[in-house]
Amino acid sequence: MIDHKIRIGVLISGGGSNLQALMDSCDAGKLNGRIVFAGSDNPGAAGLARAREKGIPVFSVNYSDIIKGVRQGSITPPDDFDFNDSYSKQGLFGKDADPEKVRIFLESRAACESELLRHIFSYEFDVLALAGFMRTLSPYFIDRVNTDPFLPRIMNIHPALLPSFPGVDGYGDTFRYGCRVAGCTVHFVDYGEDSGPIIGQKSFQILPEDTLESVKSKGLEYEWQLYPECVQLFAEGRLTVVKEKYELKNGKAHERKIVRISNN
Repeated sequence: MIDHKIRIGVLISGGGSNLQALMDSCDAGKLNGRIVFAGSDNPGAAGLARAREKGIPVFSVNYSDIIKGVRQGSITPPDDFDFNDSYSKQGLFGKDADPEKVRIFLESRAACESELLRHIFSYEFDVLALAGFMRTLSPYFIDRVNTDPFLPRIMNIHPALLPSFPGVDGYGDTFRYGCRVAGCTVHFVDYGEDSGPIIGQKSFQILPEDTLESVKSKGLEYEWQLYPECVQLFAEGRLTVVKEKYELKNGKAHERKIVRISNN
């Protein structure tokens, strides 16, 4: 069981409100941890200023420029990038996907992530919290951070009650579907789109008078509570990922990784 302050790395793309929630929880003693860096794929991310004001080291990797360079041929993937390995593990593209589109995506992601990892591994950290980081991570990155299959180190917060409504617009998808309940989810990151094992969730009612903006506003309030709570479970050493096997009604076996939360 971890009995010291865990070192938390954070990746953001925008305003960094969940970064702020993590910093506030650390300051208040609700989260037994400290933020050791804040990084972004967007050099202009406003959330980086929040970290600077707290004296937290920051960095950025300009994804847009690197992706453009890969497409133009002026930037190549890192030497340790194995396309076949990444392709076999990724869960974003189906068998019918355009092979050239997949190749460019995985090569450009690896080029960006190689630079991201260079920054990240200049710090010692225990957990990496994606807090509004709007870039999908590829197997190239995930395998270099998640080295223990039973205790991943990458968490993400998603604005919907997974497994419903993965993707970039969880609250919008929930609202437009006509759901009566919305919420947020914290999960470990795997190779798919918001498909990793779920750590925690919070939900709230969508009232007749709610608008999309009010749903988003309510959701953020719950996110700011949930994310520090889930990182604290990690800090207490209470999270373990296990494989569970289930028999479906059609008789087929189904296996899935889930998160066990211990009481101690």
